[in-house]
Amino acid sequence: MSDADFDVDFCMEGRDRVIAYVADTYGRDAGVADHHLRHAWRPRPWCATWRVCRASPTAMADKLSKLIPFEVGMTLEKAMAQEQALRDFVAQNEEVAEIMEMAFKLEGLARNVGKHAGRW
Repeated sequence: MSDADFDVDFCMEGRDRVIAYVADTYGRDAGVADHHLRHAWRPRPWCATWRVCRASPTAMADKLSKLIPFEVGMTLEKAMAQEQALRDFVAQNEEVAEIMEMAFKLEGLARNVGKHAGRW
């Protein structure tokens, strides 16, 4: 059985009061977190291209993202260096080249930041 995750069930505003209430009611030894961890979601290379392609035809976005290897540690720079088909697709289409230019700028930037409960 896993611990309940209260932080997803309450609005950010007033969440601290709920956590304090639960901790006071059930005790800190029950595993109630009194501190939080911050996380940031950063888009992987193929996701960065999809984000940029949202206003482009789906078929083009699909083709472009599939040309980027889905491997741990992959970057757009590595993908361009190792995938001839990707380089050709970018070189032959001005719109795709623009998309890649924007995707290079988006890759690795924090898209959103969240807060998770931490164990004491």
